[in-house]
Amino acid sequence: MIGKKVPQVTFRTRVRDDSIGGSNPFRWEDKTSKDYFNDKRVIVFSLPGAFTPTCSTYQLPDFERLYGEFSKAGIDQIYCISVNDAFVMNAWGKSQNIKNIGLIPDGSGEFTRKMGMLVCKDNLGFGMRSWRYAAIVNNGTIEAWYEEPGYSDNCESDPYGESSPQKLLEHLTGNKV
Repeated sequence: MIGKKVPQVTFRTRVRDDSIGGSNPFRWEDKTSKDYFNDKRVIVFSLPGAFTPTCSTYQLPDFERLYGEFSKAGIDQIYCISVNDAFVMNAWGKSQNIKNIGLIPDGSGEFTRKMGMLVCKDNLGFGMRSWRYAAIVNNGTIEAWYEEPGYSDNCESDPYGESSPQKLLEHLTGNKV
């Protein structure tokens, strides 16, 4: 994966627009891979699903908590991508009180499929989802890659550690977190 460009896709997002008014002031906005990855150094991490235990207890909150350290290490933005729609990703971000991490909805799984990380999780009732991974992406090119071991359909376990924010921060700073 190192040295490869991220796939070029269009993501259907929902963004707040106070001019709409009402209790749900959001509108559709298409964002592309270029919007997220070009002309900056970012981290993108993917996980099986919003609101799931490991993702909600460790991975997303720890990236949020360590955001300042990543900024000091030369990271411009951190994105979490999941095979979930924009409504789910926005609700999850709100429930987790996320202020710094951009949440990217990959509702159809197109980006995840083109990354080669789409797996079947029918054994959990999820359908097609992302395998857990993280990458440092510099101007659209993958600079570093962290993938959980055991990539497979209907995996009996949910490995977590290789794609943890602590692992990426250690790579960037040379210091154990």
